[in-house]
Amino acid sequence: MGRNTHMTDLNTKKERAEAIVAALEELYPTAMCALESGGDPWRLLVMGRLSAQCTDARVNIVCRELFSVYPDVNAMAEADLATLEKLVFSCGVYKVKAVNIRDFSVIIRDRFGGRVPDNMEDLLSLPGVGRKIANLILGDVYHKPAIVADTHCIRISGRLGLCDKRDPVHVEKTLIPLIPAEKSSDFCHRLVWFGREYCMARAPRCEECLLRARGLCTFMKGTD
Repeated sequence: MGRNTHMTDLNTKKERAEAIVAALEELYPTAMCALESGGDPWRLLVMGRLSAQCTDARVNIVCRELFSVYPDVNAMAEADLATLEKLVFSCGVYKVKAVNIRDFSVIIRDRFGGRVPDNMEDLLSLPGVGRKIANLILGDVYHKPAIVADTHCIRISGRLGLCDKRDPVHVEKTLIPLIPAEKSSDFCHRLVWFGREYCMARAPRCEECLLRARGLCTFMKGTD
C-alpha cells in the first residue's frame, strides 16, 4: 500500500514537473547559461568556481581580463598566485578561489591530459569543485542528465511543490526522477532566469507569473 501511494505521488509530481518544464520553455525558448564561457569547458569550470558567493554578472566581467592573461588550462597551471589573486579579488573569497583554479588546472593538465573530466567522480576530485559545479559541467559540456541545485533551483522547487527541503543534494536527487533527463540541464538554466525575473527571493512578481496563472504554483508571499 505504501509503495503504491509513493508511486502515485511520484507520478502526480512528475506530471506537475513536466507542465512546469513546458511553461518555462514558453517563457525562455532559448536556455542559456548565465556564465559567458564561450562554450569552453575549462573556462566554464573556472567561472563556476568563481561564481560561489558571487553574481554571474561579476564573474563575466572579471573573466574577460582573467582569460586575457590566462587564456587556457596550460597558462593557468603556471599562473603567478599573487597576480591571480588580484584578478579574482572582486569575486570574493579570492585567496581560496585563486588557489583552487590554479591547482585544478594543474591536475587537469597533468592527470587528465588537458581535458575537463566527464564524470562526477573525477570532477569531484578537483579542488573546490562540488556537485553544483560538477553538474553544470556534465550538463552543459557533456550533455548528460544533470540538476544544478543552486539557490534559484532550491528556492523555486520548494515554491512549486516539487521538493520540500533545502539541502542541495536532496533537491538534486528529488528532481532527477521528475524532470525529463534530456531537459534537466536546460531546466536549471531556465530556473535561474525565472528566479531573477519573476520568482525572486524577497519580492516575487506572483501577479505576473505564468506558472501561478496555470495553477502550477500555490506559493504565498511572506511564507518562505
